[in-house]
Formats: sequence, structure tokens, C-alpha cells
Amino acid sequence: MTHPDRTNARTLAQQYEHAGKPTEWFEVLYAQAKNGDAIVPWADLKANPNLVQWLDEHQVQGHGKTALKIGCGLGDDAEALHNRGFKVIGFDISASAIAWCHERFPNAAVQYVVADLLNPPSTWQNAFDFVLEAYTLQVLPSSLRPAAIQQIANFVAPGGQLLVINRGRDSDEDPGQMPYPLTKSEVMQFATEDLDVVSFEDYWDKESPPVRRFRSVFRKQPFSREKQSNISP
Repeated sequence: MTHPDRTNARTLAQQYEHAGKPTEWFEVLYAQAKNGDAIVPWADLKANPNLVQWLDEHQVQGHGKTALKIGCGLGDDAEALHNRGFKVIGFDISASAIAWCHERFPNAAVQYVVADLLNPPSTWQNAFDFVLEAYTLQVLPSSLRPAAIQQIANFVAPGGQLLVINRGRDSDEDPGQMPYPLTKSEVMQFATEDLDVVSFEDYWDKESPPVRRFRSVFRKQPFSREKQSNISP
């Protein structure tokens, strides 16, 4: 896989951040792409291979479990979780992205909804057995990430799991342009008094050229040991 052109997305992100509207560019980008005037650089129209690899390695089965996909984009990751048996909600701040999901998957069992990560429905708190965050944090300005991390952590039900996939960098490396690689210490902000680190992977993917990725798993402490989730690992 070669890297797509991110020039337009980066320009939009910068313009809207300078205007004090750091998340509104997502809708503009998806609307442009839906009209054929732009591309969404992270939309490959297939599930994230870093997700699929993890699901396969751990033989994840979600039957009887709920899952939430953060920033679902065009829906491929949400569909991959549904195919593993999860009852899935995929949300995105972009109404155009959600409309596109409904067009791509007209008979989808996944519930696709428009929602803002920084102001989510209150009913989602502590509600999901499995939460997937892949690539959303790395396209947000650093000023928004702590609040986004807190919201994502809050979605995980007691005994549930959070999988985080992102570009990675060392703390002394320049983050460069969006998508901004995250440091391990940023990712470890998910580890709170009730969310424990299960695993942390630092590896190079199979893109051309390869991209350094972090893949991290966190588990929320159950209310009681008897309620502990049995999602792998």
C-alpha cells in the first residue's frame, strides 16, 4: 500500500484549526470526497489491516458483546467488528461520512450515527464491551487529545477492552504534519485508575514505505471479578 496524497486534508485541517473550529474540516473533506472533488486519505474501502491482524491473532469473537468504533469514516472497521459477532455502533462527526456508510451498507446491522467525540451521548458512558480507536487521535490537534482520550476511556464498560491503533514516534521526534504520530506517553494517558494496560506493540507496518505503529490494549476493571469480559486476549 502506498501513501495517498494528504495535501488537501492537511490544508483544511490547518485552516479550520486557525479559525478556531478544529473538528469542522472533517465534514468539509467528506462532502468534497462524496462529490468527487477530493479524497479521504485514510479511507481505503477495506478494514484496517492493523485491526484485522489483531482480530485474527487473538481469534476475537464478539457474540453477545457490544462494540463502538470511534470516527467510523466510511464504515469498513465497524463492519469488520460486526462480522466478528459484535453489536456495533459506528459514529462520526461528519454527516456526509455517515450518509456514505448508509449508501455503502444499505442493509447493515451496524448502527451508524452522527456524533461528536468531544460531546458524545451520555448513554454511551461505560456502555461498550469493546471500543476501537484507530487513527482519530492522530488527526486531532494536540490541544484536543486529552479530552478525546478521556471520552474514549469513558466509553469502555467495566470488564471491557479498548484497542488503540496509531502512528508512533519517540518523544524527541518532530511530529511533523497531520496525521501526527503519537508518543508512547500520550497513548499511556488511557491508563487510569480503572483502565489497565494489557499490551503495547511498537512495530513497522507493511505499507510502502513502512509506517511505525503503536497498537495498545487496555482493559477496564470490572465491578466484580465475576463480570470480567472474556473478549480475547
